[in-house]
Amino acid sequence: MALSRVCWARAALWGSAVTPGPYVTRKLQLARPRAGLAWGAPRYLFPRQLLIQHFWTPKQQIDFLDIYHALRKQSHPEILGYLERVIPLVSDAGLRWHMTELCTKIQHGTHPAIHDILALRECFSNHPLGMNQLHALQMKALSRAMLLTPYLPSFLLRHRLKTHTTVIHQLDKALAKLGIGHLTPQEVKSACYLRGLNSTHIAEERCRTWLGEWLQISCSLKEAELSLLLHNVVLLSINYTGSRR
Repeated sequence: MALSRVCWARAALWGSAVTPGPYVTRKLQLARPRAGLAWGAPRYLFPRQLLIQHFWTPKQQIDFLDIYHALRKQSHPEILGYLERVIPLVSDAGLRWHMTELCTKIQHGTHPAIHDILALRECFSNHPLGMNQLHALQMKALSRAMLLTPYLPSFLLRHRLKTHTTVIHQLDKALAKLGIGHLTPQEVKSACYLRGLNSTHIAEERCRTWLGEWLQISCSLKEAELSLLLHNVVLLSINYTGSRR
């Protein structure tokens, strides 16, 4: 019974990875050519907007997930830029050094180590990067990175980001107990995609390695530190070998 609940929650959450929300739909509408606005959307868009992933062809799955990832990665520079700007606001000199090192590594194309990220957990538990201290523009960028609509008042953005990240955190704990080895290749790729990695172009074993890194970070965090897990959608995925930036 417990395992079935884990599997149900897993399927329910991972399914949302390829279901476009209002933000995605709006972006797709804005991206249509004028002819599409006058005469209806090009037929190529119909499977992506009107059919669930189960009915996509293998090529469509790759193409459509690439489109969604291209939308969310547009927010990556903004999120990283904000992290750089708040470095002077970190009171502890050691944490300032770690934050500077992490940002420098990422800007130079280096995939950060687990300890590089976990060393900053204190910065994300309170000022300046705690969930309750995030500014509106940063929450909008993080919402786009999660394929969630940013067009909400600040208090709703914060509430939804908290809720979404808490669900992922709880699922991560259940998944760690279940073991990555029990997942099918498609489940592994779906789990990685939901957590920020464009897994459609990465070999299964490398996806399992990345997911293991994610779980190690996630399961080390307390509830008060979940802002770090939210930012990890960008920090851990942006420079991973084989991913398309």
